[in-house]
Amino acid sequence: METNSIQATDTEVSATVISPAELLEHWQGHRKLSRKVIEAFPEEQLYAFSIGGMRPFAQLAMEMIGLAAPGIRGVAFGDWAFGEPQLDSQTPPPATKKELLDLWDLVTEYIDHVWPQIPDARFHEHDTAYGMYEGPIYSLFLYLVDNEIHHRGQGYVYLRALGIEPPAFWDRY
Repeated sequence: METNSIQATDTEVSATVISPAELLEHWQGHRKLSRKVIEAFPEEQLYAFSIGGMRPFAQLAMEMIGLAAPGIRGVAFGDWAFGEPQLDSQTPPPATKKELLDLWDLVTEYIDHVWPQIPDARFHEHDTAYGMYEGPIYSLFLYLVDNEIHHRGQGYVYLRALGIEPPAFWDRY
């Protein structure tokens, strides 16, 4: 009987499933799709529409913004705050959809600026995000992406309830 298995040698084996650049591309793809969801909302409904006691989508978008801006600082530098403008998960949305999209774009540019400064080894360091969530950086980072996907899903439900076809969930480019 023939055995087809891969044997590790005495030398250290290192496998990279995804590079930091690919991880950034993946996250920014999600951010592009979330931006399309914000764009799809009629302005009034973005700030007022709710189902089952959930927050309006403008507030959900601000949570995504308020986690991403300090989150990328935390991932890169261990500083889990963002101060100019002051952004955190409790920051209220700006008054208009245009201002909300401008803020989204500001954070997107900031992510692109900071990401190359993250040393690869940082993803395996442990930290405490936002002063309360402990774990390896890669896990804390994946939470940012998961949280965004979760809230974007709520936006899809809102749009469908409003009779609006949401963007295709796979269209992240």
